[in-house]
Amino acid sequence: MSRRARLTPAQVGITEYGRGRRVPGLKREEVALLAGISNEYYARLERGNLRGVSESVLGALARALQLDDAERIHLFDLARAASPPSGPAPARSAGRGRAEVRPSIRRLLDSMTGTPAYVRNARMDILAANRLCFALYAGVLTPETLPLNIARFVFLDPRAPDFFVQWDSIADDFTSALRIQAGKNPQDTSLNQLVGELATNSTAFSARWARHDVRLHQTSTKRLHNTLVGEIELTGDALELTGDGLTLIAYTAEPASRAQQQLDLLASWHANATHATDDLEDPVSRAAPQRSARPKRT
Repeated sequence: MSRRARLTPAQVGITEYGRGRRVPGLKREEVALLAGISNEYYARLERGNLRGVSESVLGALARALQLDDAERIHLFDLARAASPPSGPAPARSAGRGRAEVRPSIRRLLDSMTGTPAYVRNARMDILAANRLCFALYAGVLTPETLPLNIARFVFLDPRAPDFFVQWDSIADDFTSALRIQAGKNPQDTSLNQLVGELATNSTAFSARWARHDVRLHQTSTKRLHNTLVGEIELTGDALELTGDGLTLIAYTAEPASRAQQQLDLLASWHANATHATDDLEDPVSRAAPQRSARPKRT
């Protein structure tokens, strides 16, 4: 319905005659005509009864409604979720992904000394991060606060608009990402609880959720405000960890750019702060003088 409402007859090549229409967008019968299906069948699909719909019909609807790649994938996910499974499947909460991050992935994170990076699940819980990421997210993310739900931070924490300089864009991205996951796993209890919590406590989230917008999140430019280096603009890339249900988010900067200099400063400052903390944690062993060996008696 949302995608039908955004299209005009002129956009799909329909010529109007006479008086204008009462509501914006296409009529149901116009979409049905464009997709080559009956009005009754299309009305049934729009009411949410997608059980048994063929891929050819879904493809025709995607073309009629001029869906982009993300919207097309979402439509197929909704239809797949509405169809009964062909065989028994183990119950799982796909919104959470793995409860733990594999040791090898943690080692990968730690090896990325010049790149802030974290691992999250589909429910937007940050499960692990490297040292430079903790420095970049200073005041927001610490080892003690993990796991941290970044969507809950964006919509419910008053610090979020100051930390994410382009807050509106970030809010759009996280809402659409949760919408995609809800389409893939409508029975995911933890994901549904999160969406309900955000919709109840954030009008900004509920308004965005009602738009049914979806996007493919692979790479984007993000501007963050760090307490040490100020505003920094980085490129965030999402790398899927196949089989884990997890995603690795890594931030990079253009070589020799101001952002790269800021990252270098963050890395240097955090390394020095870590060494200073280590010295304070074990002052006795570091300060104790070395005893000289006693001479043997003859």
